[in-house]
Amino acid sequence: MIARDNLQTGSVVSVHTGKVAPLAGGNKPSAFVKAPVTGPVAVGLLGLDGDEQADKRLHGGPDKAVYAYDVDSYVAWSAAFPALRFGPGSMGENLALTGFDETTVGIGDRHRIGNVLLEVSQPRQPCWKLAAAFGEPLLVRAMFSSGRCGWYYRVLETGLIEAGDEAMLVERQTTDWTIKRLAEFTVARRRQPAAVDEVIALPQLAEGLRDRARKWPVPAGWASRLRRGDAGTP
Repeated sequence: MIARDNLQTGSVVSVHTGKVAPLAGGNKPSAFVKAPVTGPVAVGLLGLDGDEQADKRLHGGPDKAVYAYDVDSYVAWSAAFPALRFGPGSMGENLALTGFDETTVGIGDRHRIGNVLLEVSQPRQPCWKLAAAFGEPLLVRAMFSSGRCGWYYRVLETGLIEAGDEAMLVERQTTDWTIKRLAEFTVARRRQPAAVDEVIALPQLAEGLRDRARKWPVPAGWASRLRRGDAGTP
């Protein structure tokens, strides 16, 4: 548990849910576009009541039940893309939060929000839908490079969340693998095998990302060193 004096706290600025609909006037279905919800929203093991996912192979599920985003990041987005309009819910998040960001949130962190207990499972990995929603293809790369990606939660205790609720860090598993560090690591051109092993071993990591990590390529020459049995830290 976290010592009382070291508690990290924030709050819910707004809560958002979305229905599957054609994205940005096209014919591809998505629930990326979300609307704010007034009043308490029930949160179950698969997410918020009334929230949908179009492609359940890649979105939703227990490990990606709730998507959260730091609202303070929208200042940087507005500066980088002044022609676009950003605000709570713009990134398709369920929870627009203040007080937490990718540099302070780590894999396995447990947050009590309302009477719901959530556990951080992985960074968001943006796809074409982000670019399509804004009509700006550079957004996907910018999210990867900036680390302002947001994070997913799994739900440990169900309940209700509403705008204005306090968000509190109640338990921390690791200070080494923040959301920002892991987001950058997932797209790195070169990854140290020892660090890959650390990621795979994170007990609270989403299983889908763990499976991907097992397939990440190792540096040139590493496979032969493994076969020789002399693989130390390169």
